Amino acid sequence: MDQINRLPELLAAWEETYKKGQLTLWIFLSLKDGKKYVDEIKTFIEEESCHTMFCESQSLYRNLRKFQHSGVVDYEAGEGNRGPERKYYFLTKLGRDLLDSFIKRNIHLFFNERIKGLINKEGR
Repeated sequence: MDQINRLPELLAAWEETYKKGQLTLWIFLSLKDGKKYVDEIKTFIEEESCHTMFCESQSLYRNLRKFQHSGVVDYEAGEGNRGPERKYYFLTKLGRDLLDSFIKRNIHLFFNERIKGLINKEGR
């Protein structure tokens, strides 16, 4: 198989690995502007990622439980739409500090002029 035909396969594998590592960032970003229940978090992630990120509700619940156990996310019970109460998740102070530190250390570097130049530069 030649290199050009392998490109879609290699790109898909890289993106799958990349997306798994990005879910925490997307969950935290969704909670940065206020409390949300799981369906709202899911919608935020899908819409704000231009539909490049998708996640199952069970995956979100699993992650949110892990984050709550770590003290970076918590929830309040609130009214649901014609049904039982919902859990509205939010970032704790520790969670907001963690997100801010992660962004400063790992995201801001993409705004460095040299790195922006490399990103915008076409390959040979």
